[in-house]
Amino acid sequence: MNGPTVTEAPVSGAPDVEIKTPSYLPGAAPSRMLSLDAFRGLTIASMLLVNNPGSWSHIYPPLKHAAWNGWTPTDLIFPFFLFIVGVAMTLSFGKLLERGASRNELMLKTAKRAALIFVVGLALHSFPWIGYDFAHLRIPGVLQRIAIAYFFASAIYLFVPTLKARVVALAVLLFGYWFLQTLVGVPGGLTGVLKPGMDLGAYIDRIIFTQDHLWSQSRTWDPEGLLSTIPAIGTALLGAFAGEWLKSGRTQTEKTLGLFIAGAVGLVIGGMWGWVFPINKALWTSSYVLFTAGFAAQTLAMCYWLIDVKRYQRWTMPFVVFGTNAIAAFFLSSAGARTLNLIKVGPDDLSLKTFIYRNFYESWATPINASLAFAVTYVLFWLGIMTILYKKRIFIKL
Repeated sequence: MNGPTVTEAPVSGAPDVEIKTPSYLPGAAPSRMLSLDAFRGLTIASMLLVNNPGSWSHIYPPLKHAAWNGWTPTDLIFPFFLFIVGVAMTLSFGKLLERGASRNELMLKTAKRAALIFVVGLALHSFPWIGYDFAHLRIPGVLQRIAIAYFFASAIYLFVPTLKARVVALAVLLFGYWFLQTLVGVPGGLTGVLKPGMDLGAYIDRIIFTQDHLWSQSRTWDPEGLLSTIPAIGTALLGAFAGEWLKSGRTQTEKTLGLFIAGAVGLVIGGMWGWVFPINKALWTSSYVLFTAGFAAQTLAMCYWLIDVKRYQRWTMPFVVFGTNAIAAFFLSSAGARTLNLIKVGPDDLSLKTFIYRNFYESWATPINASLAFAVTYVLFWLGIMTILYKKRIFIKL
């Protein structure tokens, strides 16, 4: 699940399989931030862990999403990824602009890439495609949100000329969303009711996508809905600010401290805003944007200081393996999980996943530990697959 990365495809933006040597490997020029790949890989590994428990009935609380308002460590994963997209976007565009690419060329490339990411998201929702009921295909989704946020954050970065103007654009996104959600009434309902299926965003999704193409079992709302993608653009834009800071001429110490301080400010302001506009992942509230971006900035600062400054790098290899092939890891692991649920085995017609879980995990561990052990095994399995691709220098990019 990946937007632009620091190593870029040609300006045409066509999807391909790149066989390259990342620049931090022996014999290559040191032009790539290892810390960013490691941060991205840590995020992907965490996503695989929380998305693939042995049983959804037995999960440790930190590995669950908050029921509605509030947050858990799991609620940091998706905004972390969007923040990373913004960081990488800035570094990538900067290099291409230095090489003479025009902003219009880069925007065209971005549009093609965003469209492809969106289509891949739809393909993942409809996997394994044969016999799928497309009349109920979920249109919003994780990759779809990434595509939209990447496209609009790129447009702001490329065509809004100054940092001050970009900050104004961010403020418009976050305050505009707050005002829409709290001051605009839902026809036939109440104004500012931020409950599942009752907010303005849910109403818009039902009108545009219809209830046949939404996520929730009641099909009245979607956590990656259209209106809540507006503040998600802000998450990517905040990542772009961090990327600009990292590629500035400041010292490494100044860069690290700056990210830590900015992260602290985001945590404080986001937490205080949450008093009146609750921190909520499903609604992607403006307070949630600032709060999670604060965590992301501080995590990136730690990665940057440990990996790129202090050069403690050996421990990063598993995360770099995931981070340099993030889209392959996300797509293949998600398709694999769906396949395990579709295949039926045994006289009881159990799904293959349930059969494996009961016979190889729940048979020796308590349900909650068995469920976690299954998830860890699943992460390690895909780490093995991604390691093979990494060693062969095969990096699948859009």
